[in-house]
Amino acid sequence: MMRLDSYFTLTMEILSYLLDMKVDKHLFRALAQFWNHVYSCFTFEKVDLVPTIEEYMALLRCSKIQVDKTYSRAVNVSTFLKKLMNIIGISEQWVATRIKQKGDRKCIPWKNLKHLILAHPDTKKKVDVFALSIYGLVVFPKALGHVDKAVTDLFYRLDKRVTPVSVILAETFRSLNACRKAGEGRFVGCAQLLFTWFHSHFWKVDKVSYQVFSENYSPLKEIVATPRRDDILEEKWMAIL
Repeated sequence: MMRLDSYFTLTMEILSYLLDMKVDKHLFRALAQFWNHVYSCFTFEKVDLVPTIEEYMALLRCSKIQVDKTYSRAVNVSTFLKKLMNIIGISEQWVATRIKQKGDRKCIPWKNLKHLILAHPDTKKKVDVFALSIYGLVVFPKALGHVDKAVTDLFYRLDKRVTPVSVILAETFRSLNACRKAGEGRFVGCAQLLFTWFHSHFWKVDKVSYQVFSENYSPLKEIVATPRRDDILEEKWMAIL
């Protein structure tokens, strides 16, 4: 059974910031042009820059969960069907009839989860289903309009207090590499997190608030509240970077 503990509540708070964040598509496209798929890093002239596990852990405020279990493998691995049943608390028949195959991935349509959020009799399960849906639609938007197996694997591990950062970064690098090699494509990582990471490195401020040293400080909350221009074209951003 999933536990609605303090870390899970914090995760919901972070997800709300990701939902509220508007990513500048012109800046993001320009930023992607500087990704070096050979070395898996951003290259700005003579400067190489890459998101680290520590930086993403700070963004997600998950430094107190089990970093040492990041690469651990569960002994008894449940199937996609069993994990969905456990997370959403619905019968095997209901879940089995709604699992779809999208390419090489198994997934469940968002519309089915949306119905559960509205109609589930268990309030705690409603929250679990909502969080699972947001992870699938925002953090790992692999299959549009669907939540796939990789998302349930990640979500299931959160209950064991295992950091999701390495998985998020791996998907970010994989997607950036694929887009750069092909010269086009849809980025399927969490654009909001990458945008926040980029913003933290390149935006100069006149002074640093003491709040950044507080455990309650949230970089995501700050960037959501910070006014930004969105009328600069991709070509202009390329020249600036």
